[in-house]
Amino acid sequence: MTPHAVPAARRRGSLRLRLILAGAVSVLAALALAAAGLLVLFERHVERRIDQELSVHLDQLVAGLDRTAGGALVLLRPPGDPRFAVPLSGLYWQYEGRNAVQRSRSLWDFELALPAEENGDPLPHRHTLAGPGDTQLLLLERVVELRGAPVRVAVALDRREIDTATRAFGLDLAPYLAVLALFLMAAAVAQVTIGLRPLTAVRDGLAAIRSGRRTRLGDDFPDEIRPLAGELDGLLAAREAQVESARARAGDLAHGLRTPLQVLAGDVERLQARGETEIAAEIETVALSMRRHVERELARARLASGRGTATAAPAAVARAVVAVVSRTPAGSRLDWQVEIAEGARLAIDPDDLAEALGNLAENAARHAVARVRFTLDEAPGEEAGETPRLVRLAVRDDGPGIPQDLIGTLTARGGRLDMAGGSGAGLGLAIVSDIAEAWGGRLLVENRGPGLEAALCLRPAPSGT
Repeated sequence: MTPHAVPAARRRGSLRLRLILAGAVSVLAALALAAAGLLVLFERHVERRIDQELSVHLDQLVAGLDRTAGGALVLLRPPGDPRFAVPLSGLYWQYEGRNAVQRSRSLWDFELALPAEENGDPLPHRHTLAGPGDTQLLLLERVVELRGAPVRVAVALDRREIDTATRAFGLDLAPYLAVLALFLMAAAVAQVTIGLRPLTAVRDGLAAIRSGRRTRLGDDFPDEIRPLAGELDGLLAAREAQVESARARAGDLAHGLRTPLQVLAGDVERLQARGETEIAAEIETVALSMRRHVERELARARLASGRGTATAAPAAVARAVVAVVSRTPAGSRLDWQVEIAEGARLAIDPDDLAEALGNLAENAARHAVARVRFTLDEAPGEEAGETPRLVRLAVRDDGPGIPQDLIGTLTARGGRLDMAGGSGAGLGLAIVSDIAEAWGGRLLVENRGPGLEAALCLRPAPSGT
């Protein structure tokens, strides 16, 4: 593994998954902030309600205070809340005069340490201070004048009640936030799916271009995707222009070599007439090798044109090939059978199919004993529902076949069916294999006992073409 392999692998991944995860994190973060804000707001609301409750208790406490004839403070009417009478109930009152402190029974033996007085301010003041049992109290206190003497009056409530109410509110809020989170995440998934749908259309369009069903993506895309589609169409147009230029140069080169080859053929005939057969045979071998290379390059240049939308009728092409090959010395002695349905259509250019079948038919004619058959059926090894589905256009002879260990070399450069002899280097079925691969298929060669079967596995043409 190279040092750059791991970072590159980390950069790969699903854009859809990244967007969904980003949306989920955003939703959870937003709901967490919302929950925290709601809890703070609820706590403040509870505190305001408690302030109101303490203010009522404070007013009741002030209204119940009085002084005796001797000036002592007495509580004639204590506040009515029964919690003031229960020890450590969490609700307390206390008042202070000159050298006198009275407190509710709920404080038991604990005395509230009231903060320092604020000079002359008669309004209630709110404080937080320590209470019995290491508790924190929310306290409301004020100073009143009673018969010419100041009195500090205070009521307090344990903050645990606020915390308990806030906690209960949070527990009640959690299920609703969870449902809202699920809804928002589902909305994020739907948004991402809808937002990325144009990219799926681009992918499908490129697949259609590669399979030959279309030639361009077009501009039927949202504004954000249309420039990308336009650049891809421009790239396809530029590539087609380059391929066409390369085809033209290859064709010119190949056609330019044909004249010297014809001259060499004439030289071979003159040398044979003079009786110089050995030299003539060597020149003929070289010329034949060059001719076959030229023919293959012409075929490959034509395939590079990218005519992906072409279709061919295999039955008609097979009959046309038989009409030609059956007139040759090797083909005229054979029974040619075309067993292909008339309505069948294949996704391949008719000229390319004719060249491939012509090559297969010529090979079959050289080795057949009495019969050659053309058939069309399902390609072997194709799983049900596999895309793309292939069909097999086979040319089968009834000859002796070939050794099994030679089958793998037939489609390689220099491979031939007539391996036992003959002149020339030969390219054999390599041209046929190139044609099949250029149209998304493959070439299969198998012994059938007796005979040899060479089959083009090709895609059927789309329905309606």
